Amino acid sequence: MEYRWADGQYERLGALATDLVHQPVGLIAAVGGAVSAQAAKAATSTIAIVFVSGGDPVQHGLVASLSRPGGNVTGVSLITAALGGKRLELLSELLPSVRVVAMLINPKNPDAEFEAKDIQTAARALGREIRVLKVTTEADFEPVFATLVQQRVGALIVGADPFVNRR
Repeated sequence: MEYRWADGQYERLGALATDLVHQPVGLIAAVGGAVSAQAAKAATSTIAIVFVSGGDPVQHGLVASLSRPGGNVTGVSLITAALGGKRLELLSELLPSVRVVAMLINPKNPDAEFEAKDIQTAARALGREIRVLKVTTEADFEPVFATLVQQRVGALIVGADPFVNRR
């Protein structure tokens, strides 16, 4: 078994995938979401790639279709990015007096914009205000949390992203 870990630095994924291809390995398990699977797919068209993702693998160009993925890429998609509206709905039931909610996303994640739009649509329907806050590096977290306190945000929804979730 060969392991590679980008430590949330998506720009490293391509080189790590290429390194695995040159080992050579028999299978690549790309378990860091769509971005790691995309990097592996870009690195090889012959080694089998198995992914785990929270987004739509067809939309991200990983597979041709859900029923017939084709190529050398297959996997499991939990499609958690499409659950932002439901998360906000549940949060609103738990904390009905909270009107301002923040969402923390990593804009480098291909699902981030979709997830933010989904939650903004739900917020309008529920009469809530959403403030989307973005983090791409370790240094971004402290100022973002200071902003949450300063703006008296009542709740925080964390986007489906390996970098953000790990921290």
